[in-house]
Amino acid sequence: MHYKAYQKRLIRYLVDINDWRKRRISKTNFLIMAAAVVGVLGGIASSLLKKLTHLIASFLQNDFHWQYKYYLYLFFPLIGIFLTILYIRTFIRRSKFQHGIPAILYNISRNSSKLDFHNIYSQVISSALTVGLGGSAGLEAPAVASGSAIGSNIGRLFGLNYRETTLLLACGAAAGIAGAFNSPIAGMIFAIEVILPEFSIPAVIPLLLSSALASVISKLIYTEPLFALVTKNWTVDAFWYYIALGIFIGLYSVFYSKLNSKIFRIFDSIKNRYNKVWIGGISLGIMIALLPALYGEGYITIQKLLNGDYPSLLANSLFGQYQHIAWALVLFGVLSMIGKTFASVITMASGGNGGMFGPTVVVGGLFGFVFAYGFNQTGMVDLNVTNFIIAGMAASVSGVMHAPLTGIFLAAEITGGYILMVPLMIVSALSYFINKGILKYSIYTKGLAEQGDLLSHENKDNSVLRSIKLKYLLEKDFVILQLDDTPKSRSYDIVHTHRNIFPVVDNEGVLSGLLYSDTLLELLLSNKEEDRNRLMKDVAQPPQKVIHINTPMSDVMQIMDSQDIRILPVVDDNERYLGFVTKNSIFNKYRTILMRQADYMQ
Repeated sequence: MHYKAYQKRLIRYLVDINDWRKRRISKTNFLIMAAAVVGVLGGIASSLLKKLTHLIASFLQNDFHWQYKYYLYLFFPLIGIFLTILYIRTFIRRSKFQHGIPAILYNISRNSSKLDFHNIYSQVISSALTVGLGGSAGLEAPAVASGSAIGSNIGRLFGLNYRETTLLLACGAAAGIAGAFNSPIAGMIFAIEVILPEFSIPAVIPLLLSSALASVISKLIYTEPLFALVTKNWTVDAFWYYIALGIFIGLYSVFYSKLNSKIFRIFDSIKNRYNKVWIGGISLGIMIALLPALYGEGYITIQKLLNGDYPSLLANSLFGQYQHIAWALVLFGVLSMIGKTFASVITMASGGNGGMFGPTVVVGGLFGFVFAYGFNQTGMVDLNVTNFIIAGMAASVSGVMHAPLTGIFLAAEITGGYILMVPLMIVSALSYFINKGILKYSIYTKGLAEQGDLLSHENKDNSVLRSIKLKYLLEKDFVILQLDDTPKSRSYDIVHTHRNIFPVVDNEGVLSGLLYSDTLLELLLSNKEEDRNRLMKDVAQPPQKVIHINTPMSDVMQIMDSQDIRILPVVDDNERYLGFVTKNSIFNKYRTILMRQADYMQ
């Protein structure tokens, strides 16, 4: 009783506060204030995530002493994924646990930008377990999910509408990237390129503020920089090599995206959840034992390469004796790059929580190293390996995520590489152009687009229609006639309904035919008694077309337009009558969605 009383009192206080702010604070000012709060909380969440993950990894690598502990490295990823699954099944039971950027995009498109409250902390805990114990994934997507949940729940707490809640969600996503990478500009641009389906100038100030504050908070809580500032100037002589790098990474990003889809399909075919954990965890353990650079995020490997410590690629591996052989380093770099691609996808597909953002950065850095260092070994050219590592990061993010501006500014901010702006622009543009030309959708949006859950503006009509589900437009207020009914026995229902069409069904509810009011009224008004007593099964006409409940709305509209029909009966998989769908109801829903999109971010 005391708990319920306190809960009611708290709700009353929140309602009073909300009423006061509506009277005293303009909507624009409140959104800016809310964005600042989201930025601070998002920065705290991403900082705690980094700190917790690195504490777990540091304990296992430095503080945990046992003569056989290195044998456990084969099993750490398995343990991490198992603990992640166990945590989710134990503590997140009342709602579905979703991870990754696609889940955020889905909720923007399908769930009015509502994210469950538990995402604020569950994303931090589960991803720290996965990545801290060696799962080959990134922390950025969980940081984005946590920040987005903060923004979404603050919007819901204060009763904000869809566009305002979506803006705060995007502010949380920007804060997640800014806090994880200490890169406020990249955080803001990521929110614009990836999270927001449409963008307008009023969104800039809240996004800038949340990103900047998250970056400040991150630096206060987690003082270690992601990468040291190592950039050097670039030379025009290397121009054509940057073009080649952009093309090659663009092609590799296509492979990355296709591999992601294929591995997820393979793991989705495994019905037993724990079999996924075993297969994924053991596979990761073996790969990490052979290629130590795959452990965790992989940023330490990239930083060593940026510092010029190339032998570190082989230093702690079974092949350490070859660390001073140049071509062995090139080969091991290629294997690490490909291995990171497989390992990151397997980590996620087998049940771990993390993201593709970090692995994409690492894969791009390894590609840049292999490209420049490999060319240098030919003796034909002397490329700046560090610069190409940074360019590779930008190109990889641009291609895989279809976010060229995010790739450019992320690489520039985390490495101090603003002096490389021109090469970064070149490689990012080429990689994006190639991936976008081959694959219409990014690694984040492909699955959503295939399911019709993507809020896309490239083909607005088709996108809106695919977002409409037939089951929500069913009209059921029709008089249902049975096969053995007669016009006389159902005269009252026939005369008093406002509908002019009547479905005729059998005892099982299967649709047998249709009748129109003019036919029934003609029989009722007939002078012949046999007309008034004719059975419905004798006068019903077969429907011109029947729609099944799972038919995509775009197909429904195509049928209506091609056959000039304004109303169609809908049946289930067993041909049982469910209701009717009308062109008017589709147009009304279509108009409602368009109005919401037009209002979005105005």
